[in-house]
Amino acid sequence: MPRHVAIIMDGNGRWARKQGQQRSWGHRNGVTTVHDITEAADDLGIKYLTLYTFSTENWNRPEEEVNMLMHLIVSSLEEQTPELIRKGVQLRVIGDMERVPKFARERLTRCVADTAAGTGVVLTLAISYSSRWEIVNACRVIASRVASGRMRAEDIDEAAVSAALATAGMPDPDLLIRTGGDIRVSNYLLWQIAYSELVFTPKYWPEFTRDDFTAAIAEYQGRQRRYGKTGEQIESEASSNPS
Repeated sequence: MPRHVAIIMDGNGRWARKQGQQRSWGHRNGVTTVHDITEAADDLGIKYLTLYTFSTENWNRPEEEVNMLMHLIVSSLEEQTPELIRKGVQLRVIGDMERVPKFARERLTRCVADTAAGTGVVLTLAISYSSRWEIVNACRVIASRVASGRMRAEDIDEAAVSAALATAGMPDPDLLIRTGGDIRVSNYLLWQIAYSELVFTPKYWPEFTRDDFTAAIAEYQGRQRRYGKTGEQIESEASSNPS
């Protein structure tokens, strides 16, 4: 079972158009899918679920749609917070919060604080997020530490970079799922998914079901993760460490 699953939730607007509806209708139906998949991840014992909710590139969308999305995100989270608390879900948010409207930023902060004691699945929403933004920000953090004498340049290694990312303290995703039919990772967790297994599905996010999620997990479980080693090495290590 993967410990961490990341998802690019794509296709809300296109799905709505196919139904003869406005894009906003697709986004609202996508919220239901978020609830279902979070519950499925919790039931399966997956500890971390990270969802690409709103990218920095999404700020280029029409202002009306952006405003609708900001209100939808926070109102949906506030509505679901009591259930998240009941189920022990811990909510986190990563991204460039300085670009998020003040009303949304303050309400998101409250939801995060209200669920901080959760010991179940860690649900992370990537909002106003892009991996290039995250890596540039990490470089600034590390440069500041070196300039202030808190770190030496020769101390910079992969662990130091990971610790400066927005996902610090979380394991890298074992599996990345993208809905909507596109075969790309769209500036999402580029450092963290270096060795992740990738699953792409043509299904749009609002029609992605618990069964589809389980099928993606099963596909992941059928793959051999070699990390540069040979298949024979992996099989030998598995036989000597059956646990």
